Amino acid sequence: MKIILRKDVATLGDAGEVVTVKNGYANNFLIPQGYAIRATEGTIKALETEKKQQARKIELQRKNARDLAAKLEQTPIKVLAKAGESGKLFGTVTAGDIAEALKQQGVEIDRRKIHLEAPIKTLGKFEADAKLFMDVTAKLSIEVEAEGASAAE
Repeated sequence: MKIILRKDVATLGDAGEVVTVKNGYANNFLIPQGYAIRATEGTIKALETEKKQQARKIELQRKNARDLAAKLEQTPIKVLAKAGESGKLFGTVTAGDIAEALKQQGVEIDRRKIHLEAPIKTLGKFEADAKLFMDVTAKLSIEVEAEGASAAE
């Protein structure tokens, strides 16, 4: 019997695949458990349509991520932090601080998608990576500046 898998099944394949199994396995286990549906002409056409729509949606998300990456790579991100006279920060600048600075510029990125090599502990210019989509990554240039003119006092 031909079936279309609705969920990943370790021994058969991934969701969306059309596979052939024995009638008893399909009727007694896969279909009642919601792992599969019968493969008819109508369900196969519906599956193909669903795959095309999903591909269009992913391509649109990828395009938006590329546009955002280009915008982010051209814009320096300024983060204000309290620092001592020597330029050493009181605390560190983390991915959360960078995400907050981006939010103030009108760009929402989850802090977990921003990757720093190590927490920033001094004033200056640094780089970080932001994973925006499956295969789209942006290089962020970050400027850490002292907070206020009297931050050293």
